[in-house]
Amino acid sequence: MRVHIGSDHAGLELKDHLVRWLADHGYEPVDHGPFVYDALDDYPVFCLRAAEGVVADQEAGVPALGVVIGGSGNGEQIAANKVRGVRAALVWSDETATLAREHNDANVLSVGGRMHPLDDMTRFVRIFLETPFSGDERHVRRIAQLTTYENGGGLPPLPESARAQSPDA
Repeated sequence: MRVHIGSDHAGLELKDHLVRWLADHGYEPVDHGPFVYDALDDYPVFCLRAAEGVVADQEAGVPALGVVIGGSGNGEQIAANKVRGVRAALVWSDETATLAREHNDANVLSVGGRMHPLDDMTRFVRIFLETPFSGDERHVRRIAQLTTYENGGGLPPLPESARAQSPDA
């Protein structure tokens, strides 16, 4: 599996570690940078490229996921989620790594390089990469609603139980 990876200066050390770890564990890392420490770099430059790489590979039938890294992972997740076709999840535990894949079929993981020890973050990435999407109907339905909205299809219809209280009614 190909793994696109990008970070900012705060995630550079973890990114470099993960590129080596991925290669050592049979993955094909694609490093979108940065390649040197620059305290003034901007995470969108690297994270958008990593996210676009994931989507391009998936559209071409190449199995691919992505990892974006910053100090907290918040901005990097936001950046990745701006790319059509990306479902990026901020991961901070084993459980959130598992659920991101099982329930949301997330294709990009975001993690904060300043938030956890290196071993924990490496484990989060391993869990994310090894966990398959469950394919449960409710999760497929929810992802389809998001995809329809993302592609300009409008808001999903409100369930009958919510219509009376909704300002949309």
